[in-house]
Amino acid sequence: MAELKVDLGERSYPIFIAEDILTKPELFRPYVDASQVLVVTNTTVDKLYGDALMSTLSFASKLDKVVLPDGEQFKHLDTVNKIFDALLEKKHNRKTTLIALGGGVVGDMVGFAAACYQRGVSFIQVPTTVLSQVDSSVGGKTGVNHPLGKNMIGAFHQPNSVVIDVSVLQSLPDREVSAGIAEIIKYGLIADYPFFCWLEENVEALRSRQIDALIYAIEKSCQTKADIVAEDEREGGIRAILNLGHTFGHAIEAFLGYGTWLHGEAVGAGMAMACDLSERLGWIDAAMVERVDALLVKSGLPIAPPPEMDSEVFMKYMSVDKKVLDGTLRLVLLASCGKAIVTSDFDSSKLEETFEKYHSLD
Repeated sequence: MAELKVDLGERSYPIFIAEDILTKPELFRPYVDASQVLVVTNTTVDKLYGDALMSTLSFASKLDKVVLPDGEQFKHLDTVNKIFDALLEKKHNRKTTLIALGGGVVGDMVGFAAACYQRGVSFIQVPTTVLSQVDSSVGGKTGVNHPLGKNMIGAFHQPNSVVIDVSVLQSLPDREVSAGIAEIIKYGLIADYPFFCWLEENVEALRSRQIDALIYAIEKSCQTKADIVAEDEREGGIRAILNLGHTFGHAIEAFLGYGTWLHGEAVGAGMAMACDLSERLGWIDAAMVERVDALLVKSGLPIAPPPEMDSEVFMKYMSVDKKVLDGTLRLVLLASCGKAIVTSDFDSSKLEETFEKYHSLD
């Protein structure tokens, strides 16, 4: 079993990565603050793993569960209220521990509910998708969507631990696996060029859910994110590079309606656009853009946004991104492969050229 650490002083926590660890009480017991536990999952995941996790947590003297509707379109405050309703109806106090069993939507909402309930309670992440295992479960960013912008309402609230069971990925649809690979590719692009090269050779192994490849890629991704979060917990600086492709991607999701494209699909197209703009600015070469596009396609991801999204539509939705500062759009771009920067110092005409290129691709 791989064990990593997110080093945040007294708020540090472990990440466990292995096969078949959902049923190991010893990985949960030390990180449950008291005897009250509320498992939060969704309708899809509950049918697959809800009973197994409830059995694992049977050591808790008070164990409850709430099952949420499944889908990005339900990632809003009304759904979070269902968690609060369960906590209050079941009389959970401030020593309760919430456990998020599901993908990024469940994890983000449970973390946000934990940050808010009685001004902050403990929670544990048990991510069940590739995307949540390599990205959203680590780092303490929680929140919900608003019709005008993704993740615009939220809080920083770190989990007590993260338990990553790679066995659960066998039940994922192929589309969900590809969406998660988008975030894995991101880590190679922003911080680890040799890992990007490894992905070019091994992405088919990830898509076919080969366990050794999954554990290696998840561990590398989590370690990169853990290192960045330890340096910049609240995204005041370097942590923003984790959003490569996300400003473009969030615009796609907001325009289409959350859940139409998977988050990783929108990020994949966003990374293609970010790399293209980086090349137009002279920071990476055209061959690198071609390699990125080829890897995204090989991963089963789109590289072009929906054809109805022109530059005007993109700018409308990008203008409400969290990285907009004092009315100025900031983007995460590549200074080179393996090194990302956050900048507002780019020629807007080059951004327009990128919009035009990808608008004509679909």
